[in-house]
Amino acid sequence: MTETFRMDKIQPRLLDQTRQGLIGRALDRPEGRLKVAGQARYAAEMPMERLAHGVLVRSTITRGRVSEFQTGSLDGLEGVLGLWHGPKFLRNAAQGMAGAAPVQPADRVDYYGQPIALVVAESFEVARDAALRLKVTYEAERAEVDPRKASEVESEDESFGDLARAMADGAATLDRRFTTPPQVAAAMEPHACIAEWSGDRLTLHGALQMLQFNRKELADSLGIPSDNVRLLAPYVGGGFGSKLGVGPEAVAASLAARDLGRPVRVVLSRQQVFDFVLRRTETKQRLRLAADENGKITGLAHDDRVSNLPGESFSEPVNAATHFLYGGTNRSYTHEIARIHRPASGSVRAPGEAVGMLALEAAIDEMADTLGIDPLKFRLQNLPETHPETGQPYSSRALAECLEAGAAAFGWADRWPAGSRSEGPWLIGMGLAAAGRKNMLIKSSAKITLTATGAIVETDMTDIGTGTYAILTQITGEMLGLSAAQVQVRLGDTALPPASGSGGSFGASSVGSAVFLAAKKIRGHIAGLLDCAVDDLDLTDGLARGANREARLDQLIETEIVEEATIEAGALEDSHFQSGFGATFAEVAVHADTGEVRVRRMAGTFAAGRILNEKTAASQCIGGMVWGIGAALTEELLHDPRTGHVIGRDFANYHIPCHADVPQIEVTFLDERDDQANPLQSKGIGELGISGAGAAVMNAVAHAIGLRLYDYPATPDRVISALEKADR
Repeated sequence: MTETFRMDKIQPRLLDQTRQGLIGRALDRPEGRLKVAGQARYAAEMPMERLAHGVLVRSTITRGRVSEFQTGSLDGLEGVLGLWHGPKFLRNAAQGMAGAAPVQPADRVDYYGQPIALVVAESFEVARDAALRLKVTYEAERAEVDPRKASEVESEDESFGDLARAMADGAATLDRRFTTPPQVAAAMEPHACIAEWSGDRLTLHGALQMLQFNRKELADSLGIPSDNVRLLAPYVGGGFGSKLGVGPEAVAASLAARDLGRPVRVVLSRQQVFDFVLRRTETKQRLRLAADENGKITGLAHDDRVSNLPGESFSEPVNAATHFLYGGTNRSYTHEIARIHRPASGSVRAPGEAVGMLALEAAIDEMADTLGIDPLKFRLQNLPETHPETGQPYSSRALAECLEAGAAAFGWADRWPAGSRSEGPWLIGMGLAAAGRKNMLIKSSAKITLTATGAIVETDMTDIGTGTYAILTQITGEMLGLSAAQVQVRLGDTALPPASGSGGSFGASSVGSAVFLAAKKIRGHIAGLLDCAVDDLDLTDGLARGANREARLDQLIETEIVEEATIEAGALEDSHFQSGFGATFAEVAVHADTGEVRVRRMAGTFAAGRILNEKTAASQCIGGMVWGIGAALTEELLHDPRTGHVIGRDFANYHIPCHADVPQIEVTFLDERDDQANPLQSKGIGELGISGAGAAVMNAVAHAIGLRLYDYPATPDRVISALEKADR
């Protein structure tokens, strides 16, 4: 057990002094060639002897109990190995960090399509046929599926100052309601696993994001010690929150594999992923703003209603960014959770900000219009000096710089009056939105082994396509004076030191800091070998220099040097409020006759502490901004109003933006260090790009047509309806 380093005080900026030149570079992914060549094995692709295949059986009622599985309906189907069901089955996926078992409802059914059994057969085709043939009888109960009509609603309130007085006394006020639909994570790789047992020990190859937590969840679900579980996930084809916790496929495959004494593979179809993997909740939001005659916000309220299954602890933190982005003494929040019987809602990329800022940044824009103030100027003059509710200083906050630099690069000064510019039938508009996403540091460990030929980095951290392999390579090489080719990174195995996992935009900074600290310890060993003070040590291109001495590392190191380090949040997390910031700009064209919206230009300027890899960081921001386009214009998960089941259960009917929908996107990073965040002075970036991006598009639509839409997404029918009402 290594000593844990707590982030209690600011650390020296060592990475500003090293000279290897890897940190910040746009380094290619070390594993990239394996992926594009199809040689990187994902969860369902591991070769196994005697592999059996499982297919999950889903409920065909919305609420009630399973009375009987009529196994006679499978008679005569050759190759069926068995049917598994019972109290260890999962109702939903876990949330990833709770450390408790997911809800296991025995014979209860709580939503249409809930996994209730697993059929295993010698081939996938037979297992699928059996799952479709299996007849199930139920005791059905009445179910509520509409969040607007839910009889069970939980509510939380929080307030500061006197909002009612601020609204009554404001020189200008705004009261608007917004809705956003359910969304899905829609990762490219479907949820999949292969489970195999050796005695009482389970090995699971899984599509999972947070292995140290997933290990505990799976062990709890199966009723076995976590030490008897090993998870392997070296490559994960996207997650976006949907793979934070273990899902029904992992538990079901493990149960069947134990009983059969052979490995079992379960791969969800795309329709199954849509049916019962966690969705993002729909939201109903109300924004109220009050401002004085000078355009300073004096009152701000953000109320919302979300939904989830009864008994689920997660609820979308819709107002997350509203608490800290803008000033205003008088503030109020109401958060409602409607308990309904749709598939469980959970974390989807940037939970809270992704949907909350769609409403907040639209309301800020409209308030600026009401006051007759440029939206850029209105935002700039309402940035608080400290957190408006806690009084904490910001660790670093370059939001004003992002807004100003982004505006200058995008040509904001040339913006025209709303609804005044057209190109034939196309109405042209320009919009902006601020971006903000809270920064976190999660306890993480990593081990480095340095030999005469290079370094090996080991941690159970996952890479879900975000660039973890590249970033840890860069940190190690930079600290130890090695080339990228001399560093080997091993990830995705719970036999390795436990890390934060991929989620919440905390992965790179958390596990990266552990790698940094382990490398720092090794630097101490090398300084001892060179007989110099560690502060005088320079490691560059395989050479160690210090105290007027120089030696090659491959000659200096006679035996391997092994160090492990652990980091966790400390006092600086409480003393300072930490967040990444940015600004997104968009130009759109709206067809006056068809209601089609085309995004013509989009750019983002971001400040997220030290940028560890310019290429992977930019890719993350571009991905987030594309997701913002989807939230603004195309993405909408539909539920049957009678049963609550998902409609449009694949990529043909759930419209994620494709290449034709996305323009060239420009991403710029400001040079910044956040000394309170971690020893790397970096901050999370994965979800920053989506925060506010959709609002920038919608603000551009409002500027183009001269009126605002309050229901997302802005599909052609909604745009046409708005234009007809305005007689445009």
